[in-house]
Parts: sequence; structure tokens; C-alpha cells
Amino acid sequence: MNRHGFLALAPQYSSTSELLSTSARRRGMDVDVLPAHGGGGTATGRRGGHYYGGPAFAARVVDDLEVALLEPADDWLTTVPSHCTGRRIAMATMGEARRLSRPAFVKPPTDKSFPAAVYADGSRLPTAPELTSDTPVQISDVVTWAAEFRLYVLDGEVRTGSQYATFGRLDAEPLDGHRHEHAVLEFANDLLATCGGGLPSAVVVDVGLLTTHRYGAADRWAVVEANMAWFSNSYAADPDRALDVVLRSAGPRSGMAERDRRFCRHIEDVPLTG
Repeated sequence: MNRHGFLALAPQYSSTSELLSTSARRRGMDVDVLPAHGGGGTATGRRGGHYYGGPAFAARVVDDLEVALLEPADDWLTTVPSHCTGRRIAMATMGEARRLSRPAFVKPPTDKSFPAAVYADGSRLPTAPELTSDTPVQISDVVTWAAEFRLYVLDGEVRTGSQYATFGRLDAEPLDGHRHEHAVLEFANDLLATCGGGLPSAVVVDVGLLTTHRYGAADRWAVVEANMAWFSNSYAADPDRALDVVLRSAGPRSGMAERDRRFCRHIEDVPLTG
């Protein structure tokens, strides 16, 4: 068995999975692309590896792989102080969201069950059999982000990051050497010191620069959201440092630390170490 472990990838290709797999091989790890059909254990013949890919596919294979998937709580953003969010944010149900009579940004808390977007009112929200009235959603004020950054966080420390958008348009640029690098890290460090205890030890946190006018002066830094590192686009972040975070975020259940137990899916029979 490879003493460096292995990284199991969902079958759907992405630029991030390619970058992470290259980084993993460079450090001596095996990389297995899982088949679209069949369990993860039968595909690799091994257990206790690491995973990168989507949550729907993960639900089919993580028990075979014996992987612990860490993800932030659905309501984490609503626990963040308003001076760090810059907008009103609330957890609700799809039924409540459908009764909205004003524009709002509505998204599923962590999964991708429907597009996160600004909806003119509740009647514009998508309909599907799985989107029942009690489906949890997150509702926030409509704001304009002058720039948005993705940060890979491990043990409360930003390990790498990337700008990924300006004014809502894809615009990837490394955080390292960016003109906003100092401001981003200063805000992120304050945010993590205040609210980091409510996040897994390995997580992706998005932050951004809010502006009151599309072409006006940006006026404040704020947190956008937190996501699972094992299903996040790395954009222009350093892939080696991003991989460190991904490996912890979806690694062997036998190595999961006790502090992360509450952030893990399917944990009833997971042994604890660390």
C-alpha cells in the first residue's frame, strides 16, 4: 500500500481535479478516478483514502472509501456578526422563500440543488419534486461585490487563495501578490479569530469587497460564504497548498479529529483520533 495514501476523484473532470491530482502525484500519492457506476471501495480496492468531487456522487462512495466529509453548518453565515457580513442573512424554508415579494439572493445552504441567484420575487424560484416546501434555503439582501476571493483555510489559517470574480464576472487571479492581498488577509484573520470556531478545521471561505454603486468606490470587506473544500473550484490558488486543505476536508474517518465530528456527514460509527 502506498504510504502516502490515495486521492479518489469523482468521474466528472474539472480543471481543479486536474490540478489537485497533479499535485497529489507529485507528493507520491496514488490518484484513482472512480467509475461512474459502482462503489468507491470496489473501484480502488482500498479504504481510508481522500476524496474530491461533488456531494451527490460522494454520497454513493464515501462509505466504501471510509472517508469523512467535512462541511460548514448550513446556518454558519447567519451566526456571523453583521459587521462581517455587510447584509441581512437568514435561514428559511423554500415555502417561506416562495412568499417573498421583493428581490433577494436565495441559495441552498451547502449543496447545489438549485442555482444560487438573485430572484425578483419568490414566484421566480425554481420548482422540482425534490424542492419541497421544507427544503432549507438561505436568504440575503441583494448586494454588489466589487471583487470576490476564495480562501483555503486549515486550522484557522489561510493557506492560499484566489480572486475569482469582479462585479460578478469570472476574473481569476492569485491572491499572492494581489493588490488587495493585505486587506483580504487582514479581514480574513479577524473573521476567523471571531467566527472560526464554528467552522471545520479544513474549509473554503469566500470573502469580498462590497460596493454601494457598480462603478463607485468599494466601501467594506465582508464574508460571502463558507463551503466544503472537497467540492470547490480552486481558480488561481496554489494547488499544492489547496490540496493540503482538501485532503483534510475529505480524509480517512479513522484520522478525523474530535473537533471535526460535528461537521462530518454520516458519522454515527466513525472512530475518533487526534
